[in-house]
Amino acid sequence: MNLDIKFKSIAVRWFMEVFLIVAVVITVTAVAFSVIFNSLYTERLQTLADDYSYEFATLSSYNAETFEDAAVGISEDFIYKNKIEVQVIDKKGNVIVSTSGFQPSDENISDYGKAVLSPSGTAVFKGKNSDGENILSRTTVIKSENGDMLGAYRWVTSFEATQRKVTGFVIAVFVVCIGILGFCALSGLFFIKSIVRPVRDVSNMARKIAMGDFDTRIEIEKEDEIGELCDTINYMASELSQAETIKNDFISSVSHELRTPLTAIRGWGETAKMSIGTDGELVEKGLDVVLNEADRLSNLVEELLDFSRMQSGRLTFNTVPIDICELLGTAVNMYTELARQQGIELTYTPPAETSTVLGDADRLKQVFINIIDNAVKYTEKGGLVLIVQTKEESCVRIQIKDTGVGIPAQDIDRVKEKFFKSNKTVRGSGIGLAVADEIIKHHQGLLFIESTEGVGTTVTIVLPEYEEPLEEFEDETKEVNPDEIDIKEQ
Repeated sequence: MNLDIKFKSIAVRWFMEVFLIVAVVITVTAVAFSVIFNSLYTERLQTLADDYSYEFATLSSYNAETFEDAAVGISEDFIYKNKIEVQVIDKKGNVIVSTSGFQPSDENISDYGKAVLSPSGTAVFKGKNSDGENILSRTTVIKSENGDMLGAYRWVTSFEATQRKVTGFVIAVFVVCIGILGFCALSGLFFIKSIVRPVRDVSNMARKIAMGDFDTRIEIEKEDEIGELCDTINYMASELSQAETIKNDFISSVSHELRTPLTAIRGWGETAKMSIGTDGELVEKGLDVVLNEADRLSNLVEELLDFSRMQSGRLTFNTVPIDICELLGTAVNMYTELARQQGIELTYTPPAETSTVLGDADRLKQVFINIIDNAVKYTEKGGLVLIVQTKEESCVRIQIKDTGVGIPAQDIDRVKEKFFKSNKTVRGSGIGLAVADEIIKHHQGLLFIESTEGVGTTVTIVLPEYEEPLEEFEDETKEVNPDEIDIKEQ
């Protein structure tokens, strides 16, 4: 294999892709600046024209009989005739008077019709007039104080000077862009040559890691981006090695979790089968064991499916307002009998005041069951599991405390990681807390764990309390009259 030819073609392709991206970005930026510059100049021109023609807005204080005479009087006294032309139009669309002193013949006043139909009572036209000159005009509808339409006034100004300034700016921007692209092309050639050889070495070492040699490491020679890349690949190799170990432990743990109930199901199934007709009590006991172990297997499979959905972003939620007290009470009741059988005191006193959160009842119940199950199974006989729910600052705080074995200090920051199990002697897949944490995050809440080895563990869940949306503005919005809005905007 000829590595020189191979890497030369990669370098050229990489350079072209980067250069094209830079060219596109610069072109888009130049076009954006040109559009913004044109918009600013146009807006400035409109603002000046509005200021010059402001006195024509006073025509709204006249009535239909005096409107035309008032328009003629204002036009004759207009002092900005050398800057803009203002036309006064009657409600039929005919020009009554123009400050230019000439009556327009074939002038395009399509903006008048648009202004009449517009809720704001205004319309802007930018284009060529009958003489082929670029103009900018704006028509504003005039209504009397009682809401009757009197006509409109329309200012017209030349857009030629602004067009020349915009064109000059666009040319200057594109000349600068061409200069930048030329500089990028020259500097890119030198830059590519300086990184292709180190990247080749990195690629060779990465190929070894991809083939499963996680013990290989890249020697870091530079403290630049290439050195950072080497350090990252070395870190990746360490993480892959650790992930391989965790994967093997997870497979072993799940295999054990599956094997134990399956063994019980098979053993008690055979026992119950042989006892049919001879020992009904033993058959019933065997069937209870089979059903319990089947539920355990079903829960494990569902937990694995939830984890798979979480990893692929397909974990679905059906959020509705729910009574968190009732939901938590249901989860506690599921473990009351189990805790009693194991000699554990499970205590939960519902708060006097109910609390509502916006969430998925099934998912939150899954979180409570997972945490209560952990508290019970890690607490020895004679221990205590205490569940406390309080309300504070628009939040609901739920604490599940136990007097169990606790978590070692070095593991406390990792217990919510996927597949991690601090205590490998107790049943569990190691993904329950990872799924629970993801569910709580989706509900805009927090889940944090405090623990002391040999003393116990406290899991705290904080969820935002749901407040009913205010509906006091609905009736007001229904009674608004569009005609009244137009008058106020003018």
